[in-house]
Amino acid sequence: MVTPSRAAPRHGPDFYAGDDYVIDESYGYLVRRLHASLQRHIERRMQPLDLTAMQWAPLLLLAEGKADTGAELARWMNIDTGAMTRMLDRLEGKGLLERRRCAADRRVVRLILTSEGEAAVARVPAILAEVLNLHLAGFEAAELSTLMGYLHRMLDNGAREEPA
Repeated sequence: MVTPSRAAPRHGPDFYAGDDYVIDESYGYLVRRLHASLQRHIERRMQPLDLTAMQWAPLLLLAEGKADTGAELARWMNIDTGAMTRMLDRLEGKGLLERRRCAADRRVVRLILTSEGEAAVARVPAILAEVLNLHLAGFEAAELSTLMGYLHRMLDNGAREEPA
């Protein structure tokens, strides 16, 4: 099995052309459908926690210490700060997190999980693992490793500046 490289790409063939583009043969369309399937399964399994498919992520990011402000969460989740503020309002209303002003800089509002938030987020990784494993049924470990390498490489390619 070929292991994908994350090295700087060489210019390769153009795999798609406008004159023969077919949507259901596009990896973009397939990735979008996969994302929708993941969200649907996650949403269903999060119902007992009273969380939507979008609401678990800020809680997990807070629990893992990856972010502690609304702006940091918005950057991690790639959504605008207004949408994040509304989501945090809902999570605070559910008693899952609190907002606290930073003593050193009163302009900064830190987010802290409540005990209820900690209890809810403790169940999230098992739900995510279940959904991911459902979608990986029949895959070998080497195939997953190869897939992850390809996805990282595509993300790296997309992060590069487009040629002028």
